[in-house]
Amino acid sequence: MERIIIEPRANWQQKCEEVGFHFYNDEHKQKYWNEEACYRFTTEEIEELETVTELLHELCLQAVEFVIQENRFWQLCIPPDFAELCRKSWERDDPTLYGRFDLVYDGKHPPKLLEYNADTPTALLEASVVQWTWLEEIFPGADQFNSIHEQLLTAFREMNLPKWQTLYFSCADDSQEDLDTVEYLRDLAIQAGLKTQHILIEDIGWNHTQQVFCDLNEQTMGSLFKLYPWEWLIREPFGKYLLTEPMTLLEPAWKLILSNKAILPVLWELFPNHPNLLPSYYKPEKLFYPYLSKPVFSREGANITIHYEKEQYQTPGMYGEEPLIYQSYYRLPKFDGYYPIIGSWIIGHQAAGIGIREDKTAITQDTSLFVPHYF
Repeated sequence: MERIIIEPRANWQQKCEEVGFHFYNDEHKQKYWNEEACYRFTTEEIEELETVTELLHELCLQAVEFVIQENRFWQLCIPPDFAELCRKSWERDDPTLYGRFDLVYDGKHPPKLLEYNADTPTALLEASVVQWTWLEEIFPGADQFNSIHEQLLTAFREMNLPKWQTLYFSCADDSQEDLDTVEYLRDLAIQAGLKTQHILIEDIGWNHTQQVFCDLNEQTMGSLFKLYPWEWLIREPFGKYLLTEPMTLLEPAWKLILSNKAILPVLWELFPNHPNLLPSYYKPEKLFYPYLSKPVFSREGANITIHYEKEQYQTPGMYGEEPLIYQSYYRLPKFDGYYPIIGSWIIGHQAAGIGIREDKTAITQDTSLFVPHYF
């Protein structure tokens, strides 16, 4: 694994927009997509990442079963009513579309799991389509660990939805990234032959007479893909109506168990000293300095604190009141002054590819850069 400096494509911004990727700069107009560098892997390194991704997925499924059997929902901050919803969803084997494991990897040591984005993972469009079109132009004779697009298309084709039913795609009205991601997934669903429609989260209604969710035209919503966290969804005014299960959701209710960082201590409890896991606990007493504290529901590296023996370093954010978990600090590799994190995708139950984000600090945040790869 190595970082290589390269020349960006001419008119790369236009080429990004041609594939529906409009947030190559962040909301502050700072660069987000970076093709002035890339990461090169060996075939053996890619095979290791693929194997570890599917192994971690299996460990997570075992953790879900454990939480349900031992009734440990309270440790994951899941309200009792929604715990029962998780249980029923798991017992029905409600299908999952995707997830993203964030891994530390340097090509020399075993990949380590930092966290699992099991419910609303982003950095999808850039990982699946954008870096693939980059590869075809810059390194046409090389390969890339990337079958994300094809596997998502297959997953939508295999969905057991009634032909007449519309699959709604939803996100909040405050993020270009979320909108582009949702529209990309909706386009895949259309290619798969599904009937689709976009609706903003804030426009979802509830018909009290018929006891169904509905769109702005009072049409019944029977199925919904939501790029909106489960823990936010259940706090919405209509959240209580989800308990009656009036529609099919992607991701399913059992993903509540995996969608927050409180699953990390469960994984360590079940699989202590596993080579791909980091020691994680609900209290910090068993950890040595330095260690991390992470809010259970935080995203994009917000409000993470590195605890040193005599000082602390904390990233900014809005999650200061959330319960915390504590994780052993693992030093990230450094390439040309940048710290990379590998986002490894699972589609259904198969590893599907990776995307890399890097930062000049040791904590990946919403300002971190996305960098393509090849092998």
